[in-house]
Amino acid sequence: MVTLACEGLAVALGGRVVLEGAGAAFAPGGLVGVIGPNGAGKSTLARALAGLLPAAAGRVTLDGRDIAAIPRAEVACRIAYLPQGQTLHWPLSVERLVALGRLPHLAPFQRIGPEDAAAIDRAMALTEVTHLRTRVATELSGGERARVLLARALAVEAPVLMVDEPLAALDPGHQLDMMALLKAQAVEGALVIAVLHDLGLAARHCERLLLLDRGRLVADGPAGDVLAPERLAAVFGIHAWTATVEGQPILVPLRRDG
Repeated sequence: MVTLACEGLAVALGGRVVLEGAGAAFAPGGLVGVIGPNGAGKSTLARALAGLLPAAAGRVTLDGRDIAAIPRAEVACRIAYLPQGQTLHWPLSVERLVALGRLPHLAPFQRIGPEDAAAIDRAMALTEVTHLRTRVATELSGGERARVLLARALAVEAPVLMVDEPLAALDPGHQLDMMALLKAQAVEGALVIAVLHDLGLAARHCERLLLLDRGRLVADGPAGDVLAPERLAAVFGIHAWTATVEGQPILVPLRRDG
């Protein structure tokens, strides 16, 4: 069972501390949402947890080991990371792009084998892009590209899946599909951490939310507790309507608070 944690984590970018004093522990089997206003440090936290940013203070541990001391190839096999807003420059086919997710498992110059091909097929089926297999990835729509890039991350078949703003460019139907897919990955035993801006979808689909504000972790817990009206006002400056519909929590931002 994979575990991921950060202790007293601080990250500096360009000489400025943008994340400070973050502490949290994560275990498989749940969908964890990371929320907060623009510039709160959400992407920074995700990148640090994936071992892509060095800690200025504190540390990140993967299965109890300092992630900075683990070989990058091993980390890449254990944590699949989907960054936000990727731009594609090379005219690869969708299948070849998704196949890049298998690189952490291959030795230099090793060809893709039957197990890799099966993982690629599974990832494309999960994200419903199999029919795009032969299309050139740079010619896809924004929504299609988002699903293909998620397929690349899923093709790693890592025990930890870290996704940053996976709903960007998706229509409402595919947003619901995306959240259902992430939830299903968690139910099947993966540790899934998603940076999200849609508070309503976060409330409905995430068992746990981490709320960041100005580089600090200010709340960590069930969605109903984290998204309390006083916190929405203090952190986001909004007033929201909340209700339960068909057994699901609903949150709709209504206006700026005050």
